[in-house]
Amino acid sequence: MNCGIDLGSRNVKIALVNDKEILEFHKYDTIEFYRQYGTKISGEMVIDFEKLGISKIESVVSTGYGRNTIKIKGAKQIPELKAHMIGALFQTDYETFTLLDLGGQDSKIIKVQNGQMMDFQTNDKCAASSGRYLENMAEILGIKLDELSQNYEKPVEINSTCAIFGESELIGKILEGHSTVELAAGVNYSIFKRIKPLLMKFKSKRIIFTGGVAHNQAIKRIIENELSAEVIIPDSPQFNGALGCALYN
Repeated sequence: MNCGIDLGSRNVKIALVNDKEILEFHKYDTIEFYRQYGTKISGEMVIDFEKLGISKIESVVSTGYGRNTIKIKGAKQIPELKAHMIGALFQTDYETFTLLDLGGQDSKIIKVQNGQMMDFQTNDKCAASSGRYLENMAEILGIKLDELSQNYEKPVEINSTCAIFGESELIGKILEGHSTVELAAGVNYSIFKRIKPLLMKFKSKRIIFTGGVAHNQAIKRIIENELSAEVIIPDSPQFNGALGCALYN
């Protein structure tokens, strides 16, 4: 059994695979995972797989936001881009596409052609096109993420390209009397505006959408409507990186 671990900024995702058959997925809050299941010894993190209820592991491969600061003892480390590409190829069976991954605090766009990575761009400096931004905006609006993710029509204009200033701008829009539905649509559309230049750079008729933000159906609809592209969300978008690690050989 092969174990893939994606050390995300918000969550640690684990995929267990045996001979290309997906066995299990597990997700943990990142800080709680380190506290409950990790012990730092000689500069490496030793994971208590027994405590996790995972046994008979033949190999461990890791990637993710924390891979550069946390080395897992006994694990092979691979770049996030490679892990996510492998995961998307496996989950969709397509070989030519643009991969859009929006995670908790970063975003990645990869151009894949004939199963090979041709180009890419990442953004881990600003949270304005990430899951953390959506969580904060939903909290300001007083709604759940599920409700936020349903709205894309008649969006209120939110122009700030910064997550912090975007929150201040949203509060101002609330005071102007706009409806929650229109404000939620504006938040979702603001995500699209930030990633649009990259999607145009790696223009494709087929976009594979992964990461936790891929659960936001409104952003999917906005991309489809604005770019006339087919947007495909794999069955397990948030586990795509972990799955790519588990499949790596």
